[in-house]
Amino acid sequence: MRITPVNIVYGGDEFLASQTVRDMRQSARSAMPDAEIAQLDAKDASAADFLQAISPTLLAPRTIVLVSNLQDADPALADRIVDYTKRAFADPEAAECILICRHEGGQKGKGLVDRMRKAGAYRCEVPDLKKPQARVNFVVQRFESLGRRIDIRAAQQLAAVMGRYPGELYAMCEQLCSDFDDDPMSLERVNEYMTGDPQTTGFEVADLALAGNVPLAIVKMRSAVEQGTDPLAIVGALAMKMRALAKAAAVNSGSITEAETGMPDWQLRRARGQLRGWTGPGMSTCFEALAVVDQACKSNGGDPVYSLERAIEYIGTKGRALA
Repeated sequence: MRITPVNIVYGGDEFLASQTVRDMRQSARSAMPDAEIAQLDAKDASAADFLQAISPTLLAPRTIVLVSNLQDADPALADRIVDYTKRAFADPEAAECILICRHEGGQKGKGLVDRMRKAGAYRCEVPDLKKPQARVNFVVQRFESLGRRIDIRAAQQLAAVMGRYPGELYAMCEQLCSDFDDDPMSLERVNEYMTGDPQTTGFEVADLALAGNVPLAIVKMRSAVEQGTDPLAIVGALAMKMRALAKAAAVNSGSITEAETGMPDWQLRRARGQLRGWTGPGMSTCFEALAVVDQACKSNGGDPVYSLERAIEYIGTKGRALA
């Protein structure tokens, strides 16, 4: 973790930002083990509070100061922070304080960030993980930070299943590296590790169905349901894959642009590569079959497992009726 006399953790996902602040504090602690740690909230801290926090004491000649909500600093506090940044970078070796500031991103307080950067402060950009590709990039970078590599398909799988939970995704990358020596980490290993996750099971069933391996897809589906997986979780994965195919077909026909799909490049490329042999009526048949499963799962009007089996058969044959 890079650490300088003045650091700004800027924007991004809140969990990742908090983790970055913790990592920076650890690095600062390693560089200055005798330092005292002070915490300020720029929402209510004054310029005097800041000057007191960065000043050495009899018990601690050096300090590590954590400033939260930098975007809310008043003008007087902002000026003191910029003044300290200028002094610290004028003679970094003599700096007696390491300053770590958290800014939530956006335009508020951006002028202060720009002034601090001009004075030499290091700004660490935190990813927001709102877009699928950003989640994949995060997984790849997390493995790199752990000294390992991961197959891009495995990174995509991790991001798809756990991308909505950055904390769990962060921990999962570390756990995989701790439990397995694979380098790069493979898709098979990731699926094996997450076999208890219903969404992972659904993706595996969907991939098998789209590949035309209907028997194995049905075996996997029935095994998962017998072990307690809700059929709706598998329906969701199948529907997501079918929607991706429909969007890819619409792009190929010129009905929509690639940007309008809202899909990351890798996902769109994969879907377009799976379109061979599909027709519009065939896709409609599959969506209708999935609707039947959804209705069976949410009512007492049918056998959801049987309906799911039929939907898998339709998807595996590109919507053609089976004998």
